[in-house]
Amino acid sequence: MSLLTRLDRERSVAPPGFSRWLIPPAALSVHLCIGQVYATSVYKNSFVSHFETSQTAIGIIFSIAIVMLGLSAAVGGTWVEKNGPRKAMFVSASFWAAGFLVGALGIATKQLWLVYLGYGVIGGIGLGIGYISPVSTLIKWFPDRPGLATGLAIMGFGGGALVASPASRQLLSFYDEGYDPNVATSVASGGALVALFLTLGIAYFVIMMFGVANIRVPAEGWRPDGWDPATVKEKPLVTTASVSAANAIKTRAFWLLWIVLFCNVTAGIGILEQASPMIQDFFRSNGVSSVSVAAAGGFVGVLSLFNMAGRFAWSSTSDVIGRKPIYMVYLGVGMVLYLLLATVGDAATALFVILAGIILSFYGGGFATVPAYLRDLFGTYQVGAIHGRLLTAWSAAGVAGPLIINGFLDAQGKPGTLTSSAYQPALFTMVGVLAVGFIANLVIRPVPSRYHEPALEKEVAA
Repeated sequence: MSLLTRLDRERSVAPPGFSRWLIPPAALSVHLCIGQVYATSVYKNSFVSHFETSQTAIGIIFSIAIVMLGLSAAVGGTWVEKNGPRKAMFVSASFWAAGFLVGALGIATKQLWLVYLGYGVIGGIGLGIGYISPVSTLIKWFPDRPGLATGLAIMGFGGGALVASPASRQLLSFYDEGYDPNVATSVASGGALVALFLTLGIAYFVIMMFGVANIRVPAEGWRPDGWDPATVKEKPLVTTASVSAANAIKTRAFWLLWIVLFCNVTAGIGILEQASPMIQDFFRSNGVSSVSVAAAGGFVGVLSLFNMAGRFAWSSTSDVIGRKPIYMVYLGVGMVLYLLLATVGDAATALFVILAGIILSFYGGGFATVPAYLRDLFGTYQVGAIHGRLLTAWSAAGVAGPLIINGFLDAQGKPGTLTSSAYQPALFTMVGVLAVGFIANLVIRPVPSRYHEPALEKEVAA
C-alpha cells in the first residue's frame, strides 16, 4: 500500500466516539506554519543586501506567493474536496517545505529567480492548498457553529507571523553572530539566510505532519449530539440544499461575495503593508517622527494580535447574529473608522493604534467568516472548492491594496518626509472601496433552487 493511498479520504473517517475538538488543533498546526508568509519582512533587508537589488525586487517574492495562494486554491479546490483533508494537508506540507528548500538553493547560488520559483511559486501552491484543506472538514464537524470552527483555524494564519517573526530573528542571530535582531538595519549573511530557510522548511514540514496524522472526516450521517438540522431552516439566508462548485460560480451570490471579500481585504491589506512607516509618518513634525523604529515594529505586532483575535472573535459572533449582518459591521463601521483615521488619526498615538487595530480585526474577521458565509449560501457539499475559487479575490486585493496606498503616497512625496495629510487621499479612497463592498453585501440573496443538486437535496430531505 503506497503512502498516498494511506492518505485517502476513506482511510481518514473518524471512528465512533471521536472528539470533534481534536480537529481544530490539527487545522491550526497547518495554518500556523503557512502563516509565516506574513513574516517575510523580517529578512527583507538581508535579502536586499545579499542579492544587491531593490526593495521592490524582493517584495515581489511575497506578491508571487499570495497570487499563487489564490490561484492554487481556486484550481485545486475540487481536488481537495475529492481526496480529503489528510492527503491535501500532506501535499501542502510537501510544497511548502520544498519552497523553502528551493529558496535556500537560490540564496546559496545568489539566483533570485530560484527564490521566486521556490518560496513564491512552489511555496505559494502549498499556501493555497494548505489554507483551504481543513475548511470544509471543520464545517462538517461543526455544522452548529461553523463560524467558531473556521475562526479557530484561520486565526492561526493571522497569528503565524507572531511566532515566525521572533523565531526567524533569533535563528538568524544564532547562525550569524554579527546579526542583531533588535536593530532594524542589521542584515544577516547569505549563509545565515540559507540555514534559516533550511531550518524553517524542515521544522514546518514536521509540525504540519501533526495535522496530517490527526485530521479526520466525520462518518456519513454523523451529527453533533443534540443538534437538529431542521433548526438551520429557521435562519435567513441559510440553505439546507447543496450546490456544486461548478454551479456556484454561475450564481450572482458568489460574485457579490467575491466583491465583498475583495473590498474588505483591499482596505485592510493596504494598512497592513504600510503599517510601520505609516505610524511614523502620522506623527512626524519638522521632518522628525515621535515614533521610533522599535515602537513602529511593536505597532506591527499589535496589529497582528488584532488581526488574529478578529478572526476568532468576529467569526464566532457571526454564529449568533448571522453572516450578512457581521459583514455590514466589517464594511459599514470600517468606513467610519477609515474616515476617523484620515481626519483625527494624528490627534494621539493611542487613538491611531485603536482605530488601525479595529480595522485590522475586521480584515481578519472577514477571512475567517467567509467560509461559513459560503456554507450558508451553498451548503457543505463542495464548500472547500467554492472557497478556493473565492480566494482569487484575495489575490486581486493583494495587488490592488498596496497599489492604491503606494500610488497615492508616491505622488505625495518621498518616504521619510510624509505626514498624516499625505495619507488622506488613499484613506478616503478606501472608504469608497468599503462602500462598494457594503452595497454588494446588502444585495446578496439566497441561491435559486435551479442551482441545487437534485440528488443531494433528496438525501437531505430523507
